[in-house]
Amino acid sequence: MRVYFFPKWLIQGLLLVLCGLLAAGVVWSFLGDEDASVMAEPIYQGTNTEQKVALAINVDWGEDVLPEMLDVLEQENVKATFFVTGRFAEKFPELVQQIAAAGHEIGNHGYKHPHPDQLSVAQNQKDITQSEAVLEKLTGTKPALYAPPYGEHGETCLQAAEQCGYTTILWTADTVDWEEPAPSHDTLVQRVTGDKLTSGAILLMHPKAHTAEALPDIIHTIAVKGYQCVKVSEVL
Repeated sequence: MRVYFFPKWLIQGLLLVLCGLLAAGVVWSFLGDEDASVMAEPIYQGTNTEQKVALAINVDWGEDVLPEMLDVLEQENVKATFFVTGRFAEKFPELVQQIAAAGHEIGNHGYKHPHPDQLSVAQNQKDITQSEAVLEKLTGTKPALYAPPYGEHGETCLQAAEQCGYTTILWTADTVDWEEPAPSHDTLVQRVTGDKLTSGAILLMHPKAHTAEALPDIIHTIAVKGYQCVKVSEVL
């Protein structure tokens, strides 16, 4: 039986190469995992530690109620974020411009208010960018925040929003003001000023008549509890 002896330098070299390959594999695996987790999660609550909460108003209808809500916000000296669909903006351009001119933030709510989780990444991108084009044309500013319709936030939705340059926004507390029969005044107020009212909270509502009626009490209750109502971007 022949026994082969290899020079020490060759063995050390081979070991270094092997270690290098193993290290590269670990790094690649780490980077691969990191890339897989890079896709941002939706934001339910801001990280702002100040006594601030954000009003998020999703708009795909309610053109008859929005002027009243805008009047309340002006009287209370409060700014909010309106997530508007592209089709609504096309139908009521002057109202969208009025919202922007009043100093409120305009966010993207998709174009046709579809179910994002039923769409591919490409279809979600199309819906987002189609709305973006309308909103940017009307306000002169590209929205930075995206509120997915129905609060759906599956992988295709989140991936599309991120690739389009958006931060996906959901909510901390919901008025659920769209339900029928309409919730009572006290219920609307309590749902967004109860235990979930904490620093950075995002409070969701829609342009419904009973919401506009409850809005002054919502704002006043928030103030009594020591919080200031601001735009969503201000609590992120």
